[in-house]
This record gives sequence, structure tokens and C-alpha cells, in this order.
Amino acid sequence: MKFPLAKRLQGRVHYAWVVAALTFLTLLVVAGIRATPSVLIVPLEHSFGWGRDQITLAVSVGLFLFGMMGPFAAAAMQRFGVRRTMIVALVLLAAAMGGSAFVRTPLQLVLTWGVLAGLGTGTMAMVLGVTIVTRWFDARRGSVLGLLTASTATGQLLFLPLLAWVVSSQDWRVVVWIVSGAALLLIPLVFFFMPERPADVGLHRYGATQADPTTATKANPIATAFSALAEAARTRTFWLLFLTFFVCGLSTNGLIGTHLIAFCADNGIPEVQAAGMLAAMGVFDIIGTTFSGWLSDRYDNRWLLFIYYGLRGLSLLYLPYSDFSFYGLGLFTMFYGLDWIATVPPTVRLTTAQFGAERGPIVYGWIGAGHQMGAAVAAFGAGVLRVQTNHYVEAFVLAGMACLVSAVMALLIRRGSAPRLQPAPA
Repeated sequence: MKFPLAKRLQGRVHYAWVVAALTFLTLLVVAGIRATPSVLIVPLEHSFGWGRDQITLAVSVGLFLFGMMGPFAAAAMQRFGVRRTMIVALVLLAAAMGGSAFVRTPLQLVLTWGVLAGLGTGTMAMVLGVTIVTRWFDARRGSVLGLLTASTATGQLLFLPLLAWVVSSQDWRVVVWIVSGAALLLIPLVFFFMPERPADVGLHRYGATQADPTTATKANPIATAFSALAEAARTRTFWLLFLTFFVCGLSTNGLIGTHLIAFCADNGIPEVQAAGMLAAMGVFDIIGTTFSGWLSDRYDNRWLLFIYYGLRGLSLLYLPYSDFSFYGLGLFTMFYGLDWIATVPPTVRLTTAQFGAERGPIVYGWIGAGHQMGAAVAAFGAGVLRVQTNHYVEAFVLAGMACLVSAVMALLIRRGSAPRLQPAPA
């Protein structure tokens, strides 16, 4: 397929930046879809009388599948192409969110929010960003990856206040129709403006002086994903990255991303104001994650992870005991927001250094699965703790302590790169 825009930009702007911008937009919308359940927990309680643990079970299933799809999505992108994989995922997401407007039982919520949305968002998790950066950029990889990672925060920034306002003034079903429509609008953009590789538009990777040696593979994506896992699992670095990223997911998507609005509601803070807090975190996270990408190109990534996890743990231990005043919440919003997903660029850099550019995205997919397993544990576990104890204090304390342990674990990762995995079979 020809891409006329690439010809128009030739000699002026490298097409890698167009691909990066489209990827940013896609990840932004996916982030907005993933954040949608957080503004619908309380409305669903009021609408159907379901318990918070029943609702968060669907969120937990979605987060788990979001993570587990990562390595298979990376392998599918190698086998079937990025564009085809993205379009299939967007169709799934549109069907999942649109279909959730018609649920009548908790099981139906699990099937839509959990299974379909989990498969769709998981296919376009950060493995998409890693794949794009690896294929299209030879220079500025850390900085570009930081920007793509920040799209998660930007998605919350744009979607959450709007969706919270819609919930407060309209029926909750309008919210899921909005995000379903956003997914559908992306499909023609991906189809017409997303080449597979730089060679498809007559270019090298940005910053490269020779052609990209990477070629498409005809290997079975499931076999490729499990082969990468089998080899990576023999290394200590893999398990340290997996466990620290488990805690990362537990302390971000699972706890804050799912329960912060409900936690604030328990303390008398209106839902729109709480959504504004998450949006403000998104602003600070854009700064923090982009700066983290810049730092990951220049400094020891192990020490960056040590600092990020340590600061995050302290902020989580602080929140339950704050006075929930404007200044107390503002301090937490700024402090936590700067650190939200700043762990991604150093984790990706360490993974690529250990396992190579070809297998790195697939191995990162498995490490990302650990992230979402942690998120699933926190999303459901914090809901159960809330039902059993009528508050969230224990959930925040446990998450904060886990972050402090992860900070120490990050320093145990090997300083240099170990022998890399064998290339994927052709």
C-alpha cells in the first residue's frame, strides 16, 4: 500500500514522527478506555445495587488480560503486522465498550469490561510503543518511549474530567458510547497512515545510516511468545524486572487508577473533583515520564528505578493519613503524578539491553504481563478490603510497603547486559 503523506514529507520531516504521533494518539484513546471503569464504579452501584467487589472483579479480569496479551500481541505484530493487529484490537474495544451499555448482570460486565476490553487494550499496551520505537527509531529511543508512555497520563487528562462530567449530568451509558466511538474513529487513521516499517516508505530508521535488518517472520506468534518466555525465565534479570513491574501495576493501574475516585468519594470529595485529581496527575506524569525517558538515555537505569519506587512508596503511605485538604491532596497529586509510570522507560531500556532489539519487545510483553497481574490483584483485592473493613487504609499501606521492597530489588538487577536470546525462528 502507498502512503502519499510520506512522499509529501520527504526531505522535511522523517515519517517516524508521524508514526510516533499516531501511536501516541492510539495509546491515548486506549488509556481513556482503560480509565473509564474508575468513573463508573459508583454509578453502577447505584444503578444495579451490585457490590464494589463484584464490579471490580470485571476490572480485575480486564487488567489481567491486558497484561497477558502483551507478549502475544508483540509476536502477532511481527507475524501479521502492526496495522492489522491494531485494527482488530480497535474493533474489539469498540464492541466491548458499546456492548457494556446493555449489561444486566455482573457476569455480562465481566465479559465486556473484562474479557473483550482486556483483549483489546492488551493488544495495544506499551508493547505497541516498544515495537514502534524499536522499528522506527535508532536515535532518541528513550525520549520517544517516554512520550509514548506519557500518553497513558494524557488519556486520563483528556477523558476522565469529561467522562466524570457526563456521568454527573447524563446516564452512565453515554460514557461507554463516547469511548466506543473514539475507538471506531481511530480505525481509518491507522489504516491509511501506519506503514509496517521504514522501508515501506523508502526510509531508514530515524537516526540510522543503514537499512533496518529486521524482517517479518512467519513463525507462529504463540510459539514465539512462549519461546521467548522460556529463555528469558532462565535469567535473574527477567524475574527482578517482572516482580518490580508487578508492584508497579499494583500501585498504579490497580490501586490508584481503579479506586482513587471511589476512595475520595468515601472521604466526601465529589466524583468530578476526584476525576480532576487524576487528570492533574496526568499533567505531572507527562512531565515526569518524558523526563524519565531523557534520563534513561543518560544514567544508570537501576538507580532510576530505585528512586522512582522509593518515592512512590512514600507517597502511598502518606495519602491515607493526610487530612484530605486542598493542600494535602495537591501535594500527593503532584508527588505521585510525577512518578506514576516513570518506571517504564528504564524498565524497557534494561529489557532491551538484556534480551536484544528483536526479542526485547516480546520479553517486555511478559514483563508487562507481570505489571497487569499486579494491577489485577490490587483492583480486586482493594475492593475486597473495602467491603470487609469499610475503608482503604490497609490497601494503601500494603502497596506503599511493596514499592519500598521493589526499590531495593531494582538495585539487584545486573549492571551490564547478559548474553542475549537467540533470534526468533523464521
